[in-house]
Amino acid sequence: MISSETINGYLASLAAREPTPGGGAVAAIHAAQGAALVAMVGRYTTGPKYDQHAELVHRIISAADALVAEALRLADADQHAFQSVIDSYKLPAGTEDLKAARTESIQGALILAAQTPAQLIKLAAAVVDLATELFEVANANVISDIAAAADAARAAATTARVNIDINVVAIKDAAARSRLAAQTDGIEEKVILAADSLVGRVRGRILG
Repeated sequence: MISSETINGYLASLAAREPTPGGGAVAAIHAAQGAALVAMVGRYTTGPKYDQHAELVHRIISAADALVAEALRLADADQHAFQSVIDSYKLPAGTEDLKAARTESIQGALILAAQTPAQLIKLAAAVVDLATELFEVANANVISDIAAAADAARAAATTARVNIDINVVAIKDAAARSRLAAQTDGIEEKVILAADSLVGRVRGRILG
């Protein structure tokens, strides 16, 4: 499981000539890193100097910690889902019945595989929302990490979108494709715009 691997182990697995982990896991790790950065900035925004914002900051820290855990869960889920797609393609198709069963298995696996990146786009949006809230009160000494969090969330969202697309084009059920589209329509674009805006605001504060 990715969530229990060392960084070296994960990168070695990622670089190997194996189908998993792949881009879906990378997207989830991007999101986890973004959420962790938000939590870190939050923890540096505590103490007497920030007492007036304590309730807000503690809420953000708690939410960010939860998003880290959820992103790691999605990294593992993506790996399992994509492996199911691979396994379905390996099913025998020597008779019409076997061929039909194989097709049904592939289609079901593809639909499930698209669910994880769909959830991840929403998680990335939540990371940017938390980073934006925290920016207003954050410790200025670690303000650049707010921008890093936003950039990581943006990368998660755009990578997840590509992974949805590659699954959806192979799904034959038009209703299933529509349901998947409805889950994420417009969210990725909002994440990009919000992340870009936040990075610009951070740089503006740093550069004066």
